[in-house]
Amino acid sequence: MMLQNNPFERLTGSGMFASPKFKLGIITCYALLAIIIAKAGLISGIFFIGLPFVFLYLVLLFRYPIIGLYTAVFFGFVLLGVGRYIKDVPIGLAMDGILFLTYIALIFNRFSKRVDWSPAQKDITILAFIWFGYSIFQIVNPEARSFAAWFSGRGIGLYMFLIVPLTLLFINDERKLNRFFYIWGVLSIIVTLKGIMQLKLGVDPWEKAWLDEGNYKTHILFGQLRVFSFLSDAGQFGANQAYSGVVAFIFSLSMKEWKRKSFFLLVAAFSFYGMIISGTRGAISIPIIGFATFFVLRKNKTVMISGFVLLLLVFYFFKFTTIGQGNYQIRRMRTAFDPNDASLQVRLENQRKLKSYMASRPFGGGIGHGGVKAQKYLPNAYLSQVPTDSGYVLIWVEQGIIGLLLHLFILFYVVGKASFQIMFRIRDPELRLKMAALVSGMCGIMVANYGNAVLYQMPTSMLFYISMAILMNKESLDRKEAEGSDFVQPAIE
Repeated sequence: MMLQNNPFERLTGSGMFASPKFKLGIITCYALLAIIIAKAGLISGIFFIGLPFVFLYLVLLFRYPIIGLYTAVFFGFVLLGVGRYIKDVPIGLAMDGILFLTYIALIFNRFSKRVDWSPAQKDITILAFIWFGYSIFQIVNPEARSFAAWFSGRGIGLYMFLIVPLTLLFINDERKLNRFFYIWGVLSIIVTLKGIMQLKLGVDPWEKAWLDEGNYKTHILFGQLRVFSFLSDAGQFGANQAYSGVVAFIFSLSMKEWKRKSFFLLVAAFSFYGMIISGTRGAISIPIIGFATFFVLRKNKTVMISGFVLLLLVFYFFKFTTIGQGNYQIRRMRTAFDPNDASLQVRLENQRKLKSYMASRPFGGGIGHGGVKAQKYLPNAYLSQVPTDSGYVLIWVEQGIIGLLLHLFILFYVVGKASFQIMFRIRDPELRLKMAALVSGMCGIMVANYGNAVLYQMPTSMLFYISMAILMNKESLDRKEAEGSDFVQPAIE
């Protein structure tokens, strides 16, 4: 009798869809949506359509806060591209929002038990806090003239401060580590596929409008398109894909199953192809430095000698031959090995101009105050008239020699400590390869960051900060070491 009173038992799924009440509800919803679109526009209609999905996302986020970290990585790959289609998208605020929301979800998820912050109590967290604190100090830098400029560049200290603890809390076992690599790999393939579409089919109307705003000057050279995909520009696309290629190839060596190994080899192939079609000359340094680092970390003389011979052959190919000179991408890459290249000489000249000005400014000119991007806030300031180009020059100009030294210390501390652990402390051979992949990719980015400020743009910055935290979380990830100890890592999804 009770079953007969239950509408879900009385009606089948098809019966419910056929019922007059259900049809009336659907018609009513469509009518309301049509009125909203007619009165408020298409964007408002899309907003209401998306509300159920937003609600579902929030439910999942508060149940599994790690989704917030993955969302931040996804945002890093696509947000800037979305901004070409939907104007005035608050890209920085969207990234801030998802990271802060992840912390809120984490607190509510563990509300009854309290969040165990002990996994995040590591040296990298302290360094991230110090770097963020120095960024906050830049607000009162006597040379700073615009808070809006500082706010526009806040991510240079804020994102490391927010991402490192989340990574230490969430990515605390091999399963979650592998999942992170898979997400990274899938997104790398997607952005390369988008780049291939731009190269083979041409840019779409929105991308053409973006080029027409003045970006064609750096993205169409000698009639050839420098592919940029969803990312901020071709320079970031090329560097990030080179970074992804190095990490994916080395990571594939840790995979025993041929399906998984094949997937990461595919990621590496797509990523390196993306690097090539970007026309980004400086990106070639990432695989060269990355693989050179890997050969050293292996501590195997045969591997080291063979690897360095291979790298020398690559260098010889670009530096001393004209093979493939008819191909635009190869010809473009080859100019990176020319010390007399006009672009390099201009950058060196800009650095000479800045040297005398920065001599009396140990704390720099203020975050967001350096380079042509600062002309939006300070059109007549000296620092906004001189391109910074290099990532390290950008830090030097905006945060002074003190900020540059602090920044370099943090980078080399992480790479140095991680390399020592890989070579002498980590007992799990698969984990050694995975960690070596991250260190190798980071070293490549650190070198490439001298040519272009690739380290401080999305998605490279997101991936880089997550990698830093993973490398400093050996105790949680080393299964061989954990098997011989009483260490138990609290799990947080």
